[in-house]
Order: sequence, then structure tokens, then C-alpha cells
Amino acid sequence: MMQVRDWLEAIPFPIAMTEGDLTIVGKNERFRELAVMKEQEERVRAGAGIALPEVFASWEEWGPGMILAGDGTHSYLLARQPAPANSLAQGHTMWVVLDGQGASSLKQQARELSRELDAVMESSEDVIYITSPDGMTLRTNKAIKRFTGLPKEAFIGKNVRDLMAAGILREMLTFRVVELGKPVRTAPRVDDVNQNTLKTAIPVFDERGQIEKVVTYVRDLSKQNRLHQDLIRALEENHEYKKELEKLKTKSRKDPDVIVESKQMAEIYDMADRISNVDATVLILGETGVGKDVLARYIYQSSQRRERGEFVKINCGAIPHDLLESELFGYEPGAFTGASRTGKRGIFEQADKGVLFLDEVGELPMALQVKLLRVLQEKQIQRIGATRSKEVDVRLIAATNRDLKQMVREGTFREDLYYRLNVIPIVIPALRERKPDILPLVRFFLQKLNHKYQLSKQFGSCMQEFFYRHHWAGNVRELSNLVERLILTVPSKVITLKDLPDEYQEQEKKTISFSRLIPLKEAAEIAEKELLALAVQQFRSTYKLAEELGTSQATIVRKLKKYNLTTSHFIEPLEMPHGAASARGIQK
Repeated sequence: MMQVRDWLEAIPFPIAMTEGDLTIVGKNERFRELAVMKEQEERVRAGAGIALPEVFASWEEWGPGMILAGDGTHSYLLARQPAPANSLAQGHTMWVVLDGQGASSLKQQARELSRELDAVMESSEDVIYITSPDGMTLRTNKAIKRFTGLPKEAFIGKNVRDLMAAGILREMLTFRVVELGKPVRTAPRVDDVNQNTLKTAIPVFDERGQIEKVVTYVRDLSKQNRLHQDLIRALEENHEYKKELEKLKTKSRKDPDVIVESKQMAEIYDMADRISNVDATVLILGETGVGKDVLARYIYQSSQRRERGEFVKINCGAIPHDLLESELFGYEPGAFTGASRTGKRGIFEQADKGVLFLDEVGELPMALQVKLLRVLQEKQIQRIGATRSKEVDVRLIAATNRDLKQMVREGTFREDLYYRLNVIPIVIPALRERKPDILPLVRFFLQKLNHKYQLSKQFGSCMQEFFYRHHWAGNVRELSNLVERLILTVPSKVITLKDLPDEYQEQEKKTISFSRLIPLKEAAEIAEKELLALAVQQFRSTYKLAEELGTSQATIVRKLKKYNLTTSHFIEPLEMPHGAASARGIQK
């Protein structure tokens, strides 16, 4: 044995020799000098056999033929090697002890990296699945349980082929990645409502360029799909809210040229709001000057077509008949003598996606009535000189002061065109039939024209009675023209009755007259109603009316209700004072 000991001492490293049960049977002086061996001196002197792993506080495998051991203070790396055949130590195992501090540090770093990797993987809502090239599961995270119902521990060390055969996994991309040598991605099919996962598999290469691992990411798209659907619904609802808000804005946005006080006009403009976003043809009827063009433009401004197209107006009675066709439908280059070499768009093309207002449609010649009927039926126009038709998207609003029904009977207006135009008829009453609109219109024109001409004219109180009582054969146009005429021709700041033109002076001298004898009571009521109607236009309170007319507020309330006069602009509700009502009750 002395020869073996000498042989061990000749080795320049700490070395120990063990038998099959790892009991130390030999060691050199360098091994004895190890701090860990000094702690075992008493057992050595007692001659007790010591197993090599008992010398160290920790003992774990560190790669093939290597052990990482330690005593709590120092780390040692033990290299295991069978003794060479035909040597003095034949049949024993040789353990060369090296400094293991570096290996221990690497081990610690590996543990830290493993913990960090676990933390990263567990923080992900996606499944992260790591396999070897042959499909052995190396690592996964807890998200796998959402897909399979099994904890991640059930997968570690299992081959994905076996897991797929057992129906636990539906699809794995490991082998496709190994085959192709590049990342593979699969998305759910549009026709597969049960498939809501996005899979991405990425190869990990070693230093030789060989695949050593495959990392697969599986993302559940169910949540994203729900969010996407919620977003779509929210956008749709937002679009609807915008449309409703725009409708409310349109209703609340008063056209500065639209003055509506009377019940008749309020109903007409309410209807205009309701029909603004349909494409049905509108026929506006009424005397000259009642505001047909103002209503047509209001319908356009209240519609969605104002965002897509223009409002185009043409007066059919103001253009010679031989030019009207080219204005309506346009012409091709060189279509007739004097035609532009570039051709011309007609107003139907100009109004595409918008609104075309045909004023005085009753003046259309019969030949053009046929063409207009074709446009309304087929939504197509054909330029003069063209060989092909062109589609147009135009909403038509027509207007006339003529009796189209009578013209149909007389044969001067086509019956089929009349019914095509008369889908939504609107009759605007004459100004004399809607007296509540008169004084607001006067105030509107006065303010507008004062601003236009930089003046500050006013109407005397007696003028309000004149405006209210006048017949206004020319309707709003006559009223506007008279206001402008007075503002520009009367030098004084306040305009009174004596400033009226002679033709209006004559009419103003007239008094209330009757064509037949009527009872005095009835005549008094007519005069009383006329006087109250005038007062209602001038004042906004029943108390003020009572003061001006020299009577009680209760009487004013009773009379206004009796004659059904409009008081919507009053600052207080039309109610009888409690004391007055009680007094009448006692009298009864």
C-alpha cells in the first residue's frame, strides 16, 4: 500500500481514492490539507471509514463525471475517473479535487437565470412551451392550464407526440420548425369559429447552428376578438350618436333666413325636418314671394346631402326654352354651332349627390318635360350630342306658383310628370294668412338691411299696425322690398306712416268695412279681435296689454282665449289670476 501512497503523493493535485461504496481508501497530503478534511481528523485518527460524500456538506452532479461539492464556506469541483488498468490503484475510483468557486458561481447564476425565466414565463398570458428538437417538453408556464385544464407539471418531461395522441394537445409546431429550420406561424381560419389561437414557434440554435430547442408561443384571441367586436359595436353606436347629434344640431341651428312664428309655418318646417333625409321628390306650391326657395334650401341644409353635394337652383321661367335643355343636361364638344370645344356640364351633373331646385317648373316646355320624366324614372341624363347616358344621384325639389292640376287638364303639363313631382307636396300659405310671421319678418329685414347699409333706422309704433294689417299681395318679397325702400329713401331715423309711398297711403286710409249689415255685437267682436291681434304682436305680456288697452289682466286673458290668438312668445303663461277666477265664480 506504501507504493499506492507514494503514487498518490506524486500527483500535484488534491486526490482521493475510493472503493465501490465511495469509502475513502487513499488520499495524498494535498487532500488532507483541505479545510474540509481537517474537520474530519478525529474520525480519521479513529480509523473509521469515511465515504467521500460525507466529507462535504453538499454534493450534486455537475455534468458527466463531475461533482460540485461544498462545506458551506468553500466550493470544490471533483473530477471522477476510474484508475487506469494495470496501475497500482486498479479497481478503484480516483477523485481529483479542483477549486469549485467558479463552478459554484456559474451554478448560482444559472439558478438566478432560471428564476428570472420562470418569472417572465409566468407573467405572460400567452402559453410559452419549450421543447427539445425531438419533441420532449422541457418547460412551460401556468397559462397552459387555460387551454388544457391541466397544470404545467403534467407536461414537463412528456413528448408532444404522446400528448397529441392522448388528445391533450391539438397541434404542435415543433417538428415543422425542425423540418424547415425557421419560425412557423399559424392563424385561426376564418371559417373555424372554434379556433381562436395564434401560434408562433421559433427555433433556438446552438453555436454549431443546430436546433437545440423550439420555443412555441400560443396566444388566445378570444379576448381580442371580444374587444374587437366591442370596438366595432362602440364605433357603430358612436356613428349613430353622431348622426342623431347632427340631426339635433341641424334642428337647433336656425337658418338666419328662416323666420317661423305662425303655426302653419312651424308645421311646414317640422315636415321639412322629417323628409330631409329621404330622396322622394318634393313639390312646393304657393304664391309668388312666399319663400319657396328658402324652404328648398332649408331641406338641403337639414339633409346629409349637404356633406356630399351642392344645392343647385335654376329658374325654368328665366331661361329661353332653346337654351334650357343645354343648361339642364349639358352638351358634348361641338354638339351645335357655338358650342364650347370642351363641352359643358349641365346642372343635373353639377347637383350630383346633392339637391337640384327647379323653380317655376310649370314653365317647362313639353319637350323638356319628357326628358325630365326620364331622369326621374331612370336616374340618368344624356348630354346634347352624346351617345351614352350617364347616371346621376340627384334629389329634385320643384316649385311653382301655377295650378299644375289645371295645366294637366288643359294639356300644357304632362300628367305622368305631375305625379312624379307631386310625391311630397307642400303648400306655403300667403303672408296675409299667417300674420304672426309679419312683424318678426319686419324686424329681421330691418336688422339685416341696417347692417348691410350701416344705418340705424327704426319703425314707429304706428308702422307695426300697418305691417300687420296690410294685404301683402306680393307676400314676403313685397314686405322685404318695402322695408328696404323705406330705409333707403326716408331721411329721418324713425320711419312713420307719413313716410309710406302713395300707393300704401291710400290703402292705409281705409277702415274696417262690412259688405252686409251685421249685429253690433258681432261687429264689435271683429274690431276687438283685430285690435287684440295687433297688440299681441307688439307686446309680450298680458299685463302690458291690459295697461295699454285700459282693462284688467283677467279680461285680456279671457279675450285672448276666446279669439284663440297666439301667445307663444309671451314671457308668462296664459293663466287667469286666482283672485279674478274666484271672483267670477262667486258672481256665477
